[in-house]
Amino acid sequence: MPVTIRDAQNNTTDRTWIQRQYPEYLDDLSQLSMNTGVFPAGGEYGEREQELLARWFADDSSHPLILQKNDKPIGFALVSRPPRNQRDTIDYRMAEFFIVPAQRRTGAGRDAAALIFSRFAGAWEITEFLYNKPAVAFWRSVVGQFTGGRFKEQTVHGEVRQTFTTKHASARR
Repeated sequence: MPVTIRDAQNNTTDRTWIQRQYPEYLDDLSQLSMNTGVFPAGGEYGEREQELLARWFADDSSHPLILQKNDKPIGFALVSRPPRNQRDTIDYRMAEFFIVPAQRRTGAGRDAAALIFSRFAGAWEITEFLYNKPAVAFWRSVVGQFTGGRFKEQTVHGEVRQTFTTKHASARR
C-alpha cells in the first residue's frame, strides 16, 4: 500500500497522535545532538511542548501533516512558510519531519517527502543539525533523487541546508 499524506490542521485525532509522538521525536533529536545543548533532553520542554504544538495548529503559515501507510499514521511533518520578509527567496521550509522507528529505512519517509514536495510547489529549504548524520544523509539523498541532483547545499552555523525548487503541485493544499 502506498504512503499518503493528510492535513492534520483541523483533525483532533491527528493532533492527538502528533502530541503523543512528539516526545519521541524530541528524544531522537536530543540523542543525536551529541550533548551540544542544541536539542533538549526528553521532557525538558515540559509544558512548553504543548505551546509549541498549539502554534502548529493555530498558525496559518503552518501546515501540519500526518504521514500514513496502509491508512495508519507512521509519522508527521510540519511544512512552514518563512516570515514575510524572507519569502522572496524561500516559499516553504520542512520545519519538522518524523517517521516512527518501525517504518524507518522502508522508503516510507522518502515517499512522504516526495508527496509533500509535489504538493507545495515553490522554493524549498530543509535544514538539519550538522551532527544529526542520519538526517543529513536522508535529506541529501531524498532531495538529490527528487530534484535529479539540482539542489544547492551549504553548511552555515552548524546546520546543513538544502535549497531547491519544485514545479508541480497537486490541486489540494
